[in-house]
Amino acid sequence: MLILNTGGTFNKRYNPLSGEMEVPFDNLAPEKILSNFTYDIEMAGLIYKDSLDMDMEDRKMMVKIIAASDKTHFIIIHGTDTMDMTASFLHEVLEDKVVILTGSMVPFEIDPLEATSNLSMALGYARLQNEAGVYICMQGNIAKHDELVKNKKLGKFELVQS
Repeated sequence: MLILNTGGTFNKRYNPLSGEMEVPFDNLAPEKILSNFTYDIEMAGLIYKDSLDMDMEDRKMMVKIIAASDKTHFIIIHGTDTMDMTASFLHEVLEDKVVILTGSMVPFEIDPLEATSNLSMALGYARLQNEAGVYICMQGNIAKHDELVKNKKLGKFELVQS
């Protein structure tokens, strides 16, 4: 399994010099969470952006890394605003991998509970999931990429009612 950390709110920290929340170029938040696990999990940092700043080149880079890897299971830490766009793109181009996108509505630095819960749940699900596909894991739910969406008016993820 490989975790790809792309940034997003999950990773944001307050910069006392600028007075702004920023996505730092490090993996501090997920590393703190993973330090509590009893097994090693490989992680790579890339992009380090708010998801609103991601573009198609960023998504293509994710695909290249996933496609070139001998790993079959991936977790992508991603900003929630465009998580659905990335998930849809990955679904279109990847066939034989298990990919789970997760993130956080609140930065780990402000309140570590949601980020820790989401990443932990994604890891547990990934260890048991054998059906290739792209999934989203947020706020206690895990579903195929098009069955869990962010309700931007309510600020939460909801299962799609069919």
